[in-house]
Amino acid sequence: MQGFVYRLIAPRPTFAADMTPAERATLMEHGAYWSALMTAGKAVAFGPVDDPRGSYGLGILLVDDLDEAEAIRDADPAITAPHGLRAELAPMIRLVTTDGVFEGG
Repeated sequence: MQGFVYRLIAPRPTFAADMTPAERATLMEHGAYWSALMTAGKAVAFGPVDDPRGSYGLGILLVDDLDEAEAIRDADPAITAPHGLRAELAPMIRLVTTDGVFEGG
């Protein structure tokens, strides 16, 4: 198992403050998707970050490999929706959780 940082990037800096109803509905689907990943043990944590330079979403995945992390990203309702959201993945060198320590690839 390996940890990955998932960063959901909004299409504009003001996204958190001025989402359209359709964008808000997509983010509700995104939250449900990540909640299911938590239940399945594939996500360790997730949530929005109120960065002064612009908010973004942050998730920590614990999966077998990059292919699985990419599949999770590609199936995320936030990514499949036509709102311009995008996601970056980065492997973690080490992920320390209450269940153990997971070393990167």
